[in-house]
This record gives sequence, C-alpha cells and structure tokens, in this order.
Amino acid sequence: MADLVPMQLARIVKNDLTEKQLIYLKEIDGDRQFPIVIGFFEATNIDLRVTHAQRPPRPLTHDLIVGVAQSLGARVDSVVINDFQDDIFYAVLRLNRNGETIDVDSRPSDAVAVAVSHRPILPIWVSREVFDRFAQ
Repeated sequence: MADLVPMQLARIVKNDLTEKQLIYLKEIDGDRQFPIVIGFFEATNIDLRVTHAQRPPRPLTHDLIVGVAQSLGARVDSVVINDFQDDIFYAVLRLNRNGETIDVDSRPSDAVAVAVSHRPILPIWVSREVFDRFAQ
C-alpha cells in the first residue's frame, strides 16, 4: 500500500450554528493533518463512537453496514479515502471475504464512522495523491 498514507482520527470540530462539521485525520508517521467537511449527524455519531458514549438502542447505518458485511461472510478491514472530484471526497470500505478484497463505495464520513466503531479502530488510509493535495 505504498500509494496510501496511514492516518488516524485527530479531532472532530462541531459547530451547532452550521450543518458543516470537520474531522481531521492526522498522518500516523508525521504531523500533517487532512480535513474533511461532514454533516452534523455524522460528526455527532463519530464523536459518540470515539468517546465510547452509550450506543443507541437501535443500530445506526454504520452498525448496519458492519452487520450486513458479517452476514455475507465478510469483515471490514480498513477504509480508504481514495479520490476527490468536483469538490467531493470519495472513499471505500475495504472488505475481506475468504481472502478476497472487496471495495465498497462509501462517503468518507460513513467510512470513518465504521472505522471508529471497531475495537481496535480499523486502519484509515488516504491516497497519496489526495493527501498531498489537502494535507496541512
């Protein structure tokens, strides 16, 4: 995965006055960060998962995604933010089923929410091209 940069969730910036929230992914082997604008609901859900707050009584979309994968004999191995086009970031959930890698399209916010729902947190990757364009 030489063209992928290993990342970790660094912070969540929530602002009740706007729908646009931010998450920052930080490179594991450096100090640069990568910001992604996400929605309020997604930021709140990621925050709940990171702080280990009580889970809601019914599964959220991120729980459903993991459950469907498991029901089909797969497991989510990692998430990859792999593209940026027309002011939109793109990501995939990287699943493994019987040694086969299956990439499933995902919004980056959903992918990060799935990653932080696991214990330990799943690996988060950003393509080198996207990272170099947006890292601060």
